[in-house]
Amino acid sequence: MMDWDRLLSGERLGDLLGREKPKGKPPGPAFADGQFRLPQERDHDRILFSTPFRRMGDKTQVFPLESIESIRTRLTHSYEVANLARSLGLEIAHTLSDRLPAHAIRVLPATLAAVGLAHDIGNPPFGHQGEFAIRAWFKRNKDVLFVPPTEPENSEVAADVNLLEDQHKNDFLFFEGNAQTLRVLTKLQVIGDDLGLNLSVGTLAAVMKYVASSDTLDKSKQARKKVGYFTSERYAVERIREETGLSGNSRHPLALVMEACDDIAYSVLDAEDAIKKGLVSLNDLLAALEYHPDGEDKLDAVTKHLCELARWELDFLRRQQLHPSELQDVATQKFRVHAIHLMVSAVAEAFRENYESIISGSFDDELIKKSEAAKLCSALKKFDRENAFSHKSVLEIELNGYNVLNRLMDFLWVGISQRKSFQDLASDRTTPFAAYVYSRISKNYRRMFEGKVEKYHPDPRLPIRYKEMQLLTDMVSGMTDQFCIDLYRDFEQHYREIRRVDGTPA
Repeated sequence: MMDWDRLLSGERLGDLLGREKPKGKPPGPAFADGQFRLPQERDHDRILFSTPFRRMGDKTQVFPLESIESIRTRLTHSYEVANLARSLGLEIAHTLSDRLPAHAIRVLPATLAAVGLAHDIGNPPFGHQGEFAIRAWFKRNKDVLFVPPTEPENSEVAADVNLLEDQHKNDFLFFEGNAQTLRVLTKLQVIGDDLGLNLSVGTLAAVMKYVASSDTLDKSKQARKKVGYFTSERYAVERIREETGLSGNSRHPLALVMEACDDIAYSVLDAEDAIKKGLVSLNDLLAALEYHPDGEDKLDAVTKHLCELARWELDFLRRQQLHPSELQDVATQKFRVHAIHLMVSAVAEAFRENYESIISGSFDDELIKKSEAAKLCSALKKFDRENAFSHKSVLEIELNGYNVLNRLMDFLWVGISQRKSFQDLASDRTTPFAAYVYSRISKNYRRMFEGKVEKYHPDPRLPIRYKEMQLLTDMVSGMTDQFCIDLYRDFEQHYREIRRVDGTPA
């Protein structure tokens, strides 16, 4: 059985990895001594004020970024997930108070609010299409990246590439934003060392939606459906899970709650955004939800109740003589309120009903699918796929993002790989264009790549080729949509293919 005191551990990653604490106290006013926030509350604030979190304001959620402020970005989506997760944490802490430690009433909501903020922080630009583009680029170039060159002058490179293991390659062929999130939190937000935001281990364990390395994926197990961490973070993950008492396929109970809140947020709110953009109407949504191939009487109770509530609200508001556009907007907001309330309540009940299997580590499913709102969530996702994700504006930005990312990664690879010394990662680049490209890569990422920050993570002895590829994914994943486009245009403007006098490539 899991131990909640360990699951909610406030010990910081740096303490776990042996970081020395400053001795003595710096001079200052007496009222500033001590810390009135819990470690998990400080985790929330560290994430909130971090640069990677703010960048999500210019990252696509579903619809293209535009002047309609109410259309959601990755940032607003993360705020909403954090809010739902915090509320669920309060409900769970109250209703299961006899099974939880006394401090859970404050720690559970704080931890869930933090992981809700952080859960998408590693996702690349252009929505999920960004992940597809990264994977496609590595698949397209695997015969160059993963195969040792045969030229004698490249023997040094060949020896290094030969060190690549299946897990090293799969980290990129199956690149996953969830694993990149853990990397950002534990390493990449550099403040003089390689501890990232130095969050508490309880929060870091709860952020992990999946627990598999890229060479242990198993589609039949929910916990191992996708990559949970990269080879570079393997040691940290082992220590985090050991410290929190997690092993095998078991996931942190709060990771299950965060996963459910993510499902609720995008299933309901993507439908709301589709209505706000005028792609469909609320009546279209209700008609889709009310339809059952075997007849309306076969409709599940939760979906039926929601539709009846929504139609009652719509009729009531219609009598207020609102403008049609205002009527649609207000009624849709009412639908969102009722839908979220029903789904959050259903997930809370599912957590309570499945508590024993969750706390024993044997629960390997999704809370939303085990709840009374499962059919409602499935119907909403189906509506989103058919009416939002397939819309021309969404497909267009996905296509443009896919094309831009693939070509941009070509350019970035030139700057990363074309250097005078293969072993000296900071050595001069071999061409002016390569030097220019490398200069445009984030200094934080370059310092990590070159090993110029104070290190607390044990050296995983990764091949140089792995480090090169990871610098590429670190840079791309950290970009906003607009920065990605601007950088691509900048490189495209400066790039010139050098040819011999006979016209053949040099």
